[in-house]
Amino acid sequence: MGALKDAHELTVTEATKRGVAGLVADAEHGDALVVTRRHRPVAAVVSVRRLAELEEAAADLRDLALVLARSATDSGRRTSLDDVLAAFGHTRESLAAVEDDEQ
Repeated sequence: MGALKDAHELTVTEATKRGVAGLVADAEHGDALVVTRRHRPVAAVVSVRRLAELEEAAADLRDLALVLARSATDSGRRTSLDDVLAAFGHTRESLAAVEDDEQ
């Protein structure tokens, strides 16, 4: 649980006693809570701000993985746009003649 390493742990029973309002109040104040059942983490309560940070970090990691994969597999060979269009039976002119669906 690296992203929630500083989270306060509480059991499902403790969370039930505190109630949703108490859990939400803690999250609003920046406290992360991890709810456990039989000593195993089963849920986390975090603020929306922290959730957005975690989602942004996940997106950054996906981008990094893509960059690393591309860099590891890049042969240096490049394909021109005209070659790609030809492979799909088009030319620049035929694409220009296609009406824009968003008009």
